Amino acid sequence: MLVAIAIGMIVMGSMATMMSYTGRSFAALVNYLELDRKSRNALDVMTRDIRQTTQLSSFATNRLVFTDWDAMSLTYAYDGVAKTLTKTKGSTNTVLLTECDALTFSIFQRNPIGGTYDQYSTATVTNAKLVQVTWTCSRQILASKVNTESVQTAKIVIRKQ
Repeated sequence: MLVAIAIGMIVMGSMATMMSYTGRSFAALVNYLELDRKSRNALDVMTRDIRQTTQLSSFATNRLVFTDWDAMSLTYAYDGVAKTLTKTKGSTNTVLLTECDALTFSIFQRNPIGGTYDQYSTATVTNAKLVQVTWTCSRQILASKVNTESVQTAKIVIRKQ
């Protein structure tokens, strides 16, 4: 009887460990998929909007302000404290990303030589033709930061300029 109880406890303990590991793995996978979906959606929105702008009006590593096709202001701003990326068009604010650990904007100028595809860093917004955005998002599972979205980065060309 004691041997059967001991074997039963070992089997139950191993089953509990396996279920705990499986549950954590499933939660991590679902988190990663959700982070990836939100990142792709944010990048799609930014790409669509930035390509249609007429010019970049203001630049900081955490904030871009464009003049949109309809002459209204279009702003993308990253708040490091709230860990959010927000799109502002007119008086409408839309949060594109949450739980964003780091986000950086960079700008590049036009190709100085026709027919080449090199990008050159620029310090002024007047000759910016290309915007690069890079971010990392993460979530916590059971009070520990387990999975982090791989770094998302994209270069977006302002087509109308």
